[in-house]
Amino acid sequence: MGGRLLALLQVRLELFSVEAREEINRATELLALVAVACVLGCLGLGFLAILITVALWDSHRLVALTAFTVLFLTLAGVAVWQAKNRMQRGSHLFEASLGELKRDRETLKP
Repeated sequence: MGGRLLALLQVRLELFSVEAREEINRATELLALVAVACVLGCLGLGFLAILITVALWDSHRLVALTAFTVLFLTLAGVAVWQAKNRMQRGSHLFEASLGELKRDRETLKP
């Protein structure tokens, strides 16, 4: 009985470890999306400033600057949207482990 209990405990600890790694990966991915949104937003604002400056000049430079401005601001918006969706989904840290422990407790009840 003791050996089985230790084996069960080992399996549950391994499951906790896997879930902790998944949460770290989720948090890292979220931070990367936020960083991408910030960088692209800054680039978009920079191009917007250049666009406004160049708008006072004549020529077709406006088309290129407008395209880059729209591109970077759109990509920043997509990154923010993705980060928001991932944050709303929330964390499922140790959800599977807790369910397994509950099932184990019910199984071990006399």
